[in-house]
Amino acid sequence: MMSFFSLPEDTVWTEVAPGNRRAVLSQRPEMMLVAFRFEEGAVGAPHSHPHTQVSYVAEGAFDVTVDGKTTRLEQGSSFIVAPNLVHGVVALAPGLLIDTFTPRRDDFL
Repeated sequence: MMSFFSLPEDTVWTEVAPGNRRAVLSQRPEMMLVAFRFEEGAVGAPHSHPHTQVSYVAEGAFDVTVDGKTTRLEQGSSFIVAPNLVHGVVALAPGLLIDTFTPRRDDFL
C-alpha cells in the first residue's frame, strides 16, 4: 500500500559528497521531493540529468549556476532547471535546498 505521508523520524540521509547530504522526502514515479543539506563551502558539482528540476532555497545562501549563468540566491529564492542543462551550486553558508524532480530520479532510490 502506498504511503501518502513522510515523517521526519523516517527520513534517511545519504552523504552525496563532502559536506552535502540528501534525503528523499516523498516520491512517486512521476514526481519526487528531495532535501539537500549543505555545509558552508560544500559544492553540488556541475551535472545534468533528463529530469525537470525546481529548487527552493529553504535555508542559507548559494551561488547557483544553470547553463553557464551564475546567480546568488538566498533563503526564499528558487530556480528551475530544464532537462539536460548543466547546473550546480556552491553553499555560501550552511543551507538547505528542497528539490522537486519530474519524473522521479530512480538513481536516488
